[in-house]
Amino acid sequence: MTGESAHLYRASVRWRHTSGDFVGNTYDRAHEWAFDGGIVVPGSPSPTIVPLPYSHEDAIDPEEAFVAAIASCHMLTFLGIAAKRRVAISSYEDEAIGEMTANAKGRLWVSRVTLNPRLTYPGTPPSEEELARLHHLAHRACFIANSVLTEIVVAGLGPDHP
Repeated sequence: MTGESAHLYRASVRWRHTSGDFVGNTYDRAHEWAFDGGIVVPGSPSPTIVPLPYSHEDAIDPEEAFVAAIASCHMLTFLGIAAKRRVAISSYEDEAIGEMTANAKGRLWVSRVTLNPRLTYPGTPPSEEELARLHHLAHRACFIANSVLTEIVVAGLGPDHP
């Protein structure tokens, strides 16, 4: 950030060897993510990557968190832009989906995130064109979208959006 101090965001990630053979690769990967305000979230690799019982289905995996961060950032940016444009929103729900594929070097990465927002309005909804424009502006302004190589699309908006 030119001429300004950087905004800093912190997360603590904590793991301890509690069970299994570490060097035999049969250890438990359960860990914690701790955030400011005292929130602690259970973390684990995805069971699709590291099989049970070394992973935990009831914990958040990094790939899910990545998809959630993209969807959350888009939503918050969208709502802020809608409010400034005086487009009233009653609710916003998204069932975002991340796709992991191999890149040209054969390395797995989250190559695409599809956002599936469902909105309700207290009155007349905006036109499809205005809604597409709001999503486009939100995508361009979202800090997370500006930080990743992952393709981010909003379902139903066509190939030129977000």
